[in-house]
Amino acid sequence: MFKTVSNIWKVSDLRNRILFTLFILLIYRIGSFIPVPGVDKDVFKQVDQAGTDLFGLLNTFSGGALFHFSIFALGITPYITASIIVQLLSMDVIPRFAQWAKEGEIGKKKLAQITRYGTVILGLVQGFATAIGFNRQYNYDMVPGAGFGDYLLIAIILTAGVAFMMWLGEQITERGIGNGISILIFAGITASLPGHIRTLYQDQFVGKSDQLFWNIGKMALIVIAVIFIFVGVIFVQQGIRKIPVQYAKRVVGRKMYGGQSTHIPMKVNGAGVIPVIFAVSLLMFPITIAQFWAGHDWANWIINNLYYDKPLGMVLYVLLIIGFTFFYTFVQINPVQMADQMKKNGGYIPGIRPGKPTSNYLTRVMSRITLAGALFLAVISILPVLFGAVAGLPRTVMLGGTSLLIIVGVALDTMKQIESQLIKRHYKGFINK
Repeated sequence: MFKTVSNIWKVSDLRNRILFTLFILLIYRIGSFIPVPGVDKDVFKQVDQAGTDLFGLLNTFSGGALFHFSIFALGITPYITASIIVQLLSMDVIPRFAQWAKEGEIGKKKLAQITRYGTVILGLVQGFATAIGFNRQYNYDMVPGAGFGDYLLIAIILTAGVAFMMWLGEQITERGIGNGISILIFAGITASLPGHIRTLYQDQFVGKSDQLFWNIGKMALIVIAVIFIFVGVIFVQQGIRKIPVQYAKRVVGRKMYGGQSTHIPMKVNGAGVIPVIFAVSLLMFPITIAQFWAGHDWANWIINNLYYDKPLGMVLYVLLIIGFTFFYTFVQINPVQMADQMKKNGGYIPGIRPGKPTSNYLTRVMSRITLAGALFLAVISILPVLFGAVAGLPRTVMLGGTSLLIIVGVALDTMKQIESQLIKRHYKGFINK
């Protein structure tokens, strides 16, 4: 382990990428404490003490930026929601988007630009909803005598913060160690973990000496659940199904090509923790919008029933995780394109004819292993919620289970990025023995 860390610092390019990523994360954390101008900071101390549910959840994903009402208060959730919408529309819903999705790198750049525009629009909507939600639902005088112009200014500043965070994530992806948006989410959740621990301690131990042994037992179960999440995520993320591929020999001029055996590594969970991030963001989005009309029956129904610790919200949460796991896996790995490329290069799976039979076989294998990965991902995401609901834990602490899932998944992906850089330069990595 220590030798691997020393190897990292021997590679100048990798060292510069890591230092650049740390520098971007430092900027992100500084921005989390820069408040929006004209906002009463004391209001957010009241919100924090009151423990309001929705804003507590949003505060977790923004790394505490919401309760400071900083320029990064919205977090990166508008970008995630915009990404979901664009990817869904690329599945032959809008022909132009579907065409761009098939055009390789150029098409990806066009879709990325559309995602940026969508992020700005959703940021404005969510900025309005967040600002108005404080005043209307919770009667907090965030901006004394606030009118439409004040709300518009706040929404514009918050949207600018989202756009800047999106740019920071892209810089990490291009010039850092990759997975820029995931790294920012990782940093935000990690920064909020000490607050979860403090909330848990105050909720379970402060002023409850008569229930000391019972609360200690609950804490022990929480520790076991955390260990289970760590082991489970690592187990699923590392699990692969190797599909053998044989390449026929070809003679080109005086040289012979092919004739080698290899394999296609099909991951049990090829989507990583992206489905969990998507599911949480999409489930929180209608609740955020409902803040516009808080007090109306239909808006209150959305606010009170779509939380993932409620029966309906829990079912939707599980279905979204499973659905996004399949969706994102098949977006990343297209069996038809993979079968066509194998056929063009003279490759085939032993016992399977090239072409459509190969694509059907790959689809069946991917569907089976992805179903196992999706179910395990859903179970490991929902168990902390079930346990927290039974034990009567605060909602923000219950989100800690999902937070740990995201943290471990992003850490594994980042480690693999560094691993690949080390292997390219013939250094021993974290996993290799």
